Amino acid sequence: MTAFRPCIDLHQGQVKQIVGGSLTDSGADTNFVSSHNAAYYAQLYKQHHLTGGHVIALGPNNQQQVLEALSAYPKGMQFGGGVNLENASSYLEAGASHIIVTSYLFENGEFSWPRLEAIKAEVGADRLVLDLSCRRTAEGWMIATDRWQTITNTPINQQTLSELEKHCAEFLVHGADVEGLQAGIDQDLVTLLGDCCNLPVTYAGGARSLQDLKLVETLSKGKVDLTIGSALDIFGGSGVTLEACINWNQSKT
Repeated sequence: MTAFRPCIDLHQGQVKQIVGGSLTDSGADTNFVSSHNAAYYAQLYKQHHLTGGHVIALGPNNQQQVLEALSAYPKGMQFGGGVNLENASSYLEAGASHIIVTSYLFENGEFSWPRLEAIKAEVGADRLVLDLSCRRTAEGWMIATDRWQTITNTPINQQTLSELEKHCAEFLVHGADVEGLQAGIDQDLVTLLGDCCNLPVTYAGGARSLQDLKLVETLSKGKVDLTIGSALDIFGGSGVTLEACINWNQSKT
């Protein structure tokens, strides 16, 4: 059944909630900047037995926060952001349950099967999460890399998902067009993921209330989990409380 999954998004060394599509090298439109560090949130999630969440480093200057969060909740959260063959194992050793990769798997906009095979051999498919964050185009949803600014030629469809799920443990999919807007989830994308994915998959982007958890459960037939960011009270939002999300998860066990 659909579960709530927590997140910690880091930008310029701070826990933030941003508008995903606005992220560039020079900055981003920001919804919330926390007075707490990443370890605070990791400890909060550990206290409430929230599993399967992710720590994402959006750009440079986040390394110390990342390591502190992973140390605060060992094996309790996945990590993504600049992960490549050279550093992947170090994040697992630092406490990540899984590593999340996107941009490393592409060379000049083309998906690299040799790179996927290499990083899978390094960390194991059972600890590898493929981030298939995407943007909607005239041809459908296409994977977006480089902080969601580069649209690749790899589509999110049945064929792609079927091929990739042989090589990883889970998928993470940010709907980059609606990320951080609190304007509702991408219902068509969630439905597609529910229809096509046989692995655990977490969707993020646009969630604004507890009703969105119910909607994701309905659209995906309970196969897709949901991350809620900017709308959550612990990130300055007014759409839903962390307590309500915890209660949702407990009602599903």
